[in-house]
Amino acid sequence: MLIEQGLISEEHLEDALQLQRQTGIRLGETIVALGYVSSGDVARVLAHRLDVEFVELANVAIDPLIIQAVPEEVARRYCAIPLTRREGGVVVAMRDPRDVFAIDDLRLLLGAPVIAVMTDPEQIVPTIERVWSGSSLATTVHEATTDAPGAPSDLADLVAVSEDVPIVRLVNAILAQAVDDRASDVHLEPGSDRLRVRFRVDGVLHDASEAPLSVHRSAISRIKIMAGIDITQTRLPQDGRFSVMHNGRKIDVRMATLPTANGEAAVLRLLDQSTGVMKLEALGFEPRELERFQAAYRKPQGAILTSGPTGSGKTSTLYAVLLELNTPDRNIIAVEDPVEYKTEGIKQIQIDIRAGLTFPIALRSILRADPDVVLVGEIRDAETARIAAEASLTGHLVLSTIHTTRAAAVPLRLIDMGVAPFLVSSAVTCIVGQRLVRRLCVRCAEPYEPDASTRRSVGVPDELMDGGMIQRAVGCPSCSDTGYRGRVALYEIMPMTEDINRLVISRASSGEIERHAVAEGMDTLRMAALRRVGAGILSIDEMLRVIV
Repeated sequence: MLIEQGLISEEHLEDALQLQRQTGIRLGETIVALGYVSSGDVARVLAHRLDVEFVELANVAIDPLIIQAVPEEVARRYCAIPLTRREGGVVVAMRDPRDVFAIDDLRLLLGAPVIAVMTDPEQIVPTIERVWSGSSLATTVHEATTDAPGAPSDLADLVAVSEDVPIVRLVNAILAQAVDDRASDVHLEPGSDRLRVRFRVDGVLHDASEAPLSVHRSAISRIKIMAGIDITQTRLPQDGRFSVMHNGRKIDVRMATLPTANGEAAVLRLLDQSTGVMKLEALGFEPRELERFQAAYRKPQGAILTSGPTGSGKTSTLYAVLLELNTPDRNIIAVEDPVEYKTEGIKQIQIDIRAGLTFPIALRSILRADPDVVLVGEIRDAETARIAAEASLTGHLVLSTIHTTRAAAVPLRLIDMGVAPFLVSSAVTCIVGQRLVRRLCVRCAEPYEPDASTRRSVGVPDELMDGGMIQRAVGCPSCSDTGYRGRVALYEIMPMTEDINRLVISRASSGEIERHAVAEGMDTLRMAALRRVGAGILSIDEMLRVIV
């Protein structure tokens, strides 16, 4: 079969057979030893011959909970690695998928049928070392409260169980896998009989694994200890934070618990400090959009607001602006809850409600500290909005975020908060609406021509069909079979011109403001999305998922 596929010649085979007679080593191993083919090539041919699936371990996401059921020494003995659940069984990558003794032992350990697949044997040992030793995530714990006075008598038992080695490895494995999968959030959700683990990757939640419900309480307690919050309190929501090191990268983790009918659920927000702040050009701005935006933030004063739902990248956009403005001749102060990007040269203030440090109080103090640029993490109330607006009128450049679905809805949102229309029109210089969409995987996306009904419903212009490259998601190992890898931002940039300000003062509707902004040259989020569909970056399905 190697000869048929052009991987070796008849002469190579004869050399291997001659050496095999002397050594007694398997023919496939002999051919690999002579350097004629790789071990992966032989494994692929054998997989085809045995009619079993072949997998590349480097391209497979390994379930962090499944590997906990198989001791490392068993994995090494059988050269087998459990990968994921499928159709009621567990997929196990093996050097020899015909080893019935190994399959029987693994079936007992996993408590499920084994679906044996073949892999490159040279990848097995390095993967075992990476997966099993990789679960020993280095952790920095802050402000542990487990020794608080007056704690219940079973506190010591809870701590002991949560610090049991299997539980520690389980939690570490979940966090390590989440980081490796580029997850932004981890959800631990107890059900009636299982603990469900879900990861949010590129803005979309998907099932990552599940575990017996018996580990739920100790796993949640372990994470609570790491986050420094009360492990005996299970009936009220709590939040905390901690840091971990994984492969030399510092990951900040924010934890929030929520009491549910089946027990405490936990959500972990992961922030990779090693990635740092991206430049504006890397966020997804098109040249024309960037030019309109730069004209606003390069002014010495005024308020620039980014709008969109939670997780749409608003803070990332503002920090990219600060990265450009962060020069020695400027005093930049940021007040946030929480501080997401720690940046040299910027004074960053963490909101602490329990200590009485709120956005309005912090903002008043900031304005007495001679700032040139002020970043307010979020405008949540009328007082913060008024102070920010007044600060922009007194010679400061103010950057902030606000929750609205469209840029044109921001002025009315501020007015509804209690800010006077004349103050909104005088203070705000530019509003940016944005969304994050999943980028098509460059390895597997395929071009296609959508049918006429789809084009009409979406509003795909004819010029896109003539010269554009419309593509759709397919799925491959590189993108975990999702068809998408990474995200790109969509923007609508609305400078506050004189005409738009007059509409704001007259309390015009957001639809009327948007129509006027489009007439003045603004591209809506839908228009920006369609351009990226035509460029082969965005699929129509993803556009419809994100853009209302």
